[in-house]
Amino acid sequence: MARYITITLDKRGVSCRARLLDAEAPRTCRAVWDALPQSGSAYHAKYARNEVYTLVPPFADPKPGRENPTVTPIPGDVVYFGFEAWEIGNPAYGYDEGSEAHSAQGATDLAIFYGRNNLLINGDAGWVPGNVFATIIEGLDEMAAAAQDLWLRGVEGETMTFARA
Repeated sequence: MARYITITLDKRGVSCRARLLDAEAPRTCRAVWDALPQSGSAYHAKYARNEVYTLVPPFADPKPGRENPTVTPIPGDVVYFGFEAWEIGNPAYGYDEGSEAHSAQGATDLAIFYGRNNLLINGDAGWVPGNVFATIIEGLDEMAAAAQDLWLRGVEGETMTFARA
């Protein structure tokens, strides 16, 4: 039976619905589902292009490892990244001192992709593959418009929440 999650930009009041890809990414789906709800500050990607994400404390034990990985996500992809502290704590990335990016335990990045031509490469680290664990089935157009608003007007005060539907 299919499982679904909602992803919300809380301040903007915009949500989308995504179907978990249990067959393609069972370990990642299990880890995320068991840890929901998750919420944190919203960010618009600096490198990947059409990505909005949140950083939360690591929740998967053990980590799911690579499954259903991509470096070229398409619109509607929902992606999990597990980062060690040294991978994202660079001050040049612009995260506030108190954010999960500066945690000694690293961070989990939960992301959505809302447009085409994304490339998961970071000038400091190289390729950054992520696990595609869900696909947005409702509300992508509304989420894309809200994501563009984040890009144009800023992310300050915005949070992103992942919850069971």
